[in-house]
Amino acid sequence: MSPDLSRAEVVVDLHAIRHNLRLLAGRASQSGASTMAVVKADGYGHGALPVARAALEAGASWLGACSLAEAIALRDAGITARLFSWLDLPDVDFTPGVAADIDISVSSADELARVAAAANRAGKRARVHLKIDTGLSRNGCPPYAWPALVKAAKAESAVEVVALWSHLACADEPGHPSIDMQAGRFHTAYEIAREAGLEPLRHLANSAATLTRPDLHFDLVRPGIAMYGLNPVPQAEDLRPAMTFKSTVVLTKRIEAGESVSYGHTWTAPRDTTLALVPTGYADGVPRTLSGRMDVWLHGKRRPVAGRVCMDQLVVDCGDDEPPVGAEVILFGAGTRGEPTAREWADTIGTIDYEIVTGMYRPRVRRAYLGET
Repeated sequence: MSPDLSRAEVVVDLHAIRHNLRLLAGRASQSGASTMAVVKADGYGHGALPVARAALEAGASWLGACSLAEAIALRDAGITARLFSWLDLPDVDFTPGVAADIDISVSSADELARVAAAANRAGKRARVHLKIDTGLSRNGCPPYAWPALVKAAKAESAVEVVALWSHLACADEPGHPSIDMQAGRFHTAYEIAREAGLEPLRHLANSAATLTRPDLHFDLVRPGIAMYGLNPVPQAEDLRPAMTFKSTVVLTKRIEAGESVSYGHTWTAPRDTTLALVPTGYADGVPRTLSGRMDVWLHGKRRPVAGRVCMDQLVVDCGDDEPPVGAEVILFGAGTRGEPTAREWADTIGTIDYEIVTGMYRPRVRRAYLGET
């Protein structure tokens, strides 16, 4: 048996996942759209398979994964719902994906040819979604090459064009002019596809657009971050953060006023105080840039971290309290008790909460789930 390397724990509340997905799918259904739950990057750090199962139970009918390998892993685990993958390396063989009935994104004539060749090897037609670049300027076919791609896809007997799709750049800023600009380009691309004889489904809306732009729901919405309870838009929404990151106290000690803590002695005790040692650091997902700027929830209250976050540990200033060894330490959670949140971490260090939660997929951080069925 391999030793347990874990020093911290992520607890994922699948009840929260289901609640959030029902809210998002409810918005979509009002527009007549179905819902694709995005579980890429191991479910944004929450665990792709448990999240996928919870999302399907709550009303999703599609699942989205970035890579073909991610999608195949879900299929191999028994997921029978429609699966979609959209970004792979140039040398990836699409044959297993076609054989596993996974929908594949196509952004170029070369990619179309590779998928068609895979379909011929698999002995079945490939289901493809043609991606148009409407202004994000990442993946997707540029508008000048779109008519040729559409024509080639229509003529290719080895593929079935299931859908047309794109991705929004600024949907998390409601009212940003790029949203309507991209929507207009998307409509133009759709009309070109229809003129070529295709009748594809359309999907454009991410989490933010699912919440704020019902006119862009079309046939299918693709919520990601909102399903995990993290709100991408300024308006209030009844979303419940699903992830709690916690560790434990392994040592307490008293130090006198004037003693300093951790590397660089950046923090000096202004009074006699009790320190609690937590065996979790930046190797486990706590950004070093939070040094001197973070609290934890310990023994019923928020307490500041003293000094620099280290690779394997951090130190909490507990004043005259002395939490027992083994006491639970909440590094971030839903915020309902006053504990820090992933959004608070992100705002403090100038990033987004996506980066915080996806960073929790680490060898020394075990996962546990609430609400598994």
